Amino acid sequence: MPTPQRWTPTGWIDAPQAEGWCLPGIANLHSHAFQRAMAGLAERQTNPSDSFWTWRETMYRFAARFDPDTLYAVASQLYVEMLEAGYTTVCEFHYLHHAPDGRAYDDPAAMSRALIRAARDTGIRLTLLPVLYMCGGFDGRPLGERQRRFGHDVDAYLRLLETLRIEGDATLRIGCALHSLRAVPADAMRDVLAALPRQSRVHIHIAEQIGEVQDCLAVRDARPVEWLLDNAEVDARWTLVHATHLTPGEVQGIARSGATVALCPTTEANLGDGLFPLRDYLDAGGAWGIGSDSHISVSPVEELRWLEYGQRLVTRHRNIAVREDSPSVGETLLRGVVATAANASEFSGADDVLVLDAASPQFAGAIAGNVVDRWLFAGNRNPVRQVSVAGMPVVAAGRHRDREAVALAYAAAMRKLMA
Repeated sequence: MPTPQRWTPTGWIDAPQAEGWCLPGIANLHSHAFQRAMAGLAERQTNPSDSFWTWRETMYRFAARFDPDTLYAVASQLYVEMLEAGYTTVCEFHYLHHAPDGRAYDDPAAMSRALIRAARDTGIRLTLLPVLYMCGGFDGRPLGERQRRFGHDVDAYLRLLETLRIEGDATLRIGCALHSLRAVPADAMRDVLAALPRQSRVHIHIAEQIGEVQDCLAVRDARPVEWLLDNAEVDARWTLVHATHLTPGEVQGIARSGATVALCPTTEANLGDGLFPLRDYLDAGGAWGIGSDSHISVSPVEELRWLEYGQRLVTRHRNIAVREDSPSVGETLLRGVVATAANASEFSGADDVLVLDAASPQFAGAIAGNVVDRWLFAGNRNPVRQVSVAGMPVVAAGRHRDREAVALAYAAAMRKLMA
């Protein structure tokens, strides 16, 4: 490579001081940090009809074991892995608020602060999204025993947000997450939205499962996305997570709203959720990004690769995620995630950089026009050598600055969680 270059959404530019191909940092738009500890532990059949709903029972049992210290250790390990993979921002959809019996900690923000500390110590940008979780279904049933540590009423939730906003700094933003329409009554949603600062980002799980869509139709006489678009001022501040099961009208409605859809292909595949109608959404001009969600994989390469591959499998065609002005699948995908980072997270990540190892075999003979495609679609070795966040180096020679110490603390936390 004669002169190192840096990729931008408008093309490659010279980067004389770089040591390899430079790409923008990737925003991870959907994370449940504690679930990193249970990756690989829900792959044994518990029911002949195993689905998201039976997986959720396993998740509830595992969630009950966490305290602030174990959450800090697990989140730190996760954030190190994200940085080494090229994620430089994470949107943490955080609902593990209270002690396992549902009582608040002496510091009601203790679990949130554990995540903030993990992000600061590892050097990743964090958009913390404390979750409002109030009921166990569209019918308004009370939270079950294993859900009680997730719950708040509206006043307590707004107090938590106000407390955490004081923590905000150059690498931390505090947004709002509504767990789902089934977990947040309509009046509570309206009260919270009315109380939020105008710039606050709002994330919500929606239309992930067919059962969720059917329940919403039965109780609210509308599909989840249809109901949300009719009952909230959904705009570019919103991120709709999954939105897997959509009608053509809902596809158009989300695209017109300016909201971002957070797609999590490895988790959606792991849970058997279904496939998002990507081609129709791209044709409608919709905004989207990626997340690693349950962290059975912590790799933007794998999320983007399987986003494309899922579409190839269902359509039996190749090179789906392209545009007239962007025939490269890899560059079209990269433009998509870069374009939505600021709307979803409040961070543009403009000064975050990941450097690919130009000496890696997968880049032998590479030119600017095929680097991104080769990064995403050639092999499984991670070629990310350097990562900087807000101008500060956090990964060098492919290793996070605190990899060993964080891994030791994670191992100790896992022994405690698995005891």
